[in-house]
Amino acid sequence: MKLIMAVVQDKDSNRLIDALGENQFKTTKLSTTGGFLKEGNTTLMIGCEDEHVDDGLEIIRDNCSQREQLVSPVSPMGGNADSYIPRPVNVEVGGATVFIVPVDAFHQF
Repeated sequence: MKLIMAVVQDKDSNRLIDALGENQFKTTKLSTTGGFLKEGNTTLMIGCEDEHVDDGLEIIRDNCSQREQLVSPVSPMGGNADSYIPRPVNVEVGGATVFIVPVDAFHQF
């Protein structure tokens, strides 16, 4: 048995959860916050048998799109803010970061 942990953007989470449910994947949703953009995202915990991992990954790949987003940099702390001119920067966001870990035991009470 494996545990798939997928960190996805909030914009993709409902579509992904629906697609996983349609394919009989049981999912636990955790609301999380990313460290770089400081924006909300969703971490999904998906338990499945080893032979279904590839199917789960395909569903994640099909439902989590990458896109560009303009981000304004944070002003430097302790520095001279008078000479700081923030210029928005395009960064790639979205997609999914996925971890697959083995499960030694599973209990449901």
